[in-house]
Amino acid sequence: MGIITVRLNDKEEKILEHLQAFYDTDKSKILKEAMLEKFEDLRDREVIEEFERELSLGKVRFRSARGLIKKIKRGTRVG
Repeated sequence: MGIITVRLNDKEEKILEHLQAFYDTDKSKILKEAMLEKFEDLRDREVIEEFERELSLGKVRFRSARGLIKKIKRGTRVG
């Protein structure tokens, strides 16, 4: 497990203290959750970029919801 020191200015420290009081948790957990949120945003962006790349290559097909439901009911592969 790593230990990291984070330097905060007065404003940042007050924000962190406010979040700590509001969520009734420790500062470490708040910072970890913020890091995971940023990581999730990055992964979302990567998925979107992959979709846009596939779309530009003509590899994306759209289906109606009705057609998709029919395929599911028949038990055939949806992809």
